[in-house]
Amino acid sequence: MPTPDNSSNGMSLAGQFMVAGLVIVVIAALGLGQWVTRQIEASVVHRTAETTALFIESFIAPNLQEIAYSDALEPEHITALNDLLQGTPLGQNIVSFKIWDQQGKVLYSADPATIGQIFPVTEGLAAAWSGEVSSHISDLEKAENVQERAQESQLLETYSPVREISTGRIIAVAEFYQSVDDLQQDIASARQDSWLVVSLAMLLIYLLLSGFVGRASTTIEQQRVALSVQVTQLTELLAQNFTLHDRVRRAAARTTALNERILRRIGADLHDGPVQELSLALLRIDHVAIGVPANIPSAPSRAPIEQDLDVVQGSLQRALAEIRALSAGLGVPHLHELELGETVTRAVRVHEQRTQTAVALEMDSLPDHASLPVKITVFRLVQEALNNAFRHAGGLGQRVVVVGQGGQLHIEIGDEGPGFSLQERTAWEEHLGLVGMRERVESLGGVFQLESAPGKGTRIIADLPYQGVGESFE
Repeated sequence: MPTPDNSSNGMSLAGQFMVAGLVIVVIAALGLGQWVTRQIEASVVHRTAETTALFIESFIAPNLQEIAYSDALEPEHITALNDLLQGTPLGQNIVSFKIWDQQGKVLYSADPATIGQIFPVTEGLAAAWSGEVSSHISDLEKAENVQERAQESQLLETYSPVREISTGRIIAVAEFYQSVDDLQQDIASARQDSWLVVSLAMLLIYLLLSGFVGRASTTIEQQRVALSVQVTQLTELLAQNFTLHDRVRRAAARTTALNERILRRIGADLHDGPVQELSLALLRIDHVAIGVPANIPSAPSRAPIEQDLDVVQGSLQRALAEIRALSAGLGVPHLHELELGETVTRAVRVHEQRTQTAVALEMDSLPDHASLPVKITVFRLVQEALNNAFRHAGGLGQRVVVVGQGGQLHIEIGDEGPGFSLQERTAWEEHLGLVGMRERVESLGGVFQLESAPGKGTRIIADLPYQGVGESFE
């Protein structure tokens, strides 16, 4: 028996997982690495922005307090700003520096040419006026970046609010442009570390899962092989069971026909033996009865002898009738040449003639051909059930229904007699007629049922297959 494969190409479950898992782990590692890289870059930029904002708050803001009430800076404050941008380590890392008012006007710039110019308010500038520190790597494409573009292609642009010391009110916004060389080095170093950690973690997960799936795949494969062996053995046992069952059914069919032959022979023997002897005895008794009055002169002496002869003669006649009935009942008509419907009709008509009662007969969709064991079983079933109906119900409401459907014969034989309680199973199961009917039906693979209740009559139901039953035995 062929066993199911684990995949179309014969790859094991562990192999499939190794391939699929590797692809998934690589994709997950790339996605996770990209996300971690962006988070690291944002973190580095944010940290740099915070450092710049602290520098502004500590050193730049004190020199911009007059902007709260004036549009220009004092010369000494401009000098102080220049010194801060040139004389401190953080200031030396600043490439460009601007101070903006709320309308986008440059109040101070490292490039004197841009002081006093008004530019469109950018998103970062507007965010700073709302109190936020914003920082991002800029490609220096804005109009105010002429000087910066001449020095670098990219710079870290940071906007930080400048607050009035006494009130905390935002009075200006400081914009810083810083070199991204150190920043890029920090980001590259962090990216390298993050990619290394992510790769090692994903590799470890992949190896652990691969080992687990490998062991599970081995177990499943072993179970699959064992199950396949069991299925093969079960299939063989089922085939053997089917063969044995078929043999039993054929043997039962042959036994049914053989039993009928034996019963027919017993009936013939009864007819040729005891019936003939009883007939001869009756003739001799008739002869003796005729001669008794002439041989015995005394009338009072003749009367007892004549009475005894009448009793013996009546008993012998009844015995002869019983034996003839038994002889006739033991044998079935020659059913070889009869169709199934004719067999049922023959059983019903014989019963009607013998009992002088009526039987309602209904037949539908009966097959033209059925094996001899099936016809014998149907004949005996109808015969015995009707006999019971006549014996226990007086023939009241006798009916026979035989319908063919799907290779099965559905047979119902009922009456409208007094019925009996099925709770008393021992009583009816020991009844030879019922037991015989049930065994006949079940021996050919059929199902036998008995339905009855006090005051509701009795109904015998049998479902009997007629295809493939005893067809090789006629």
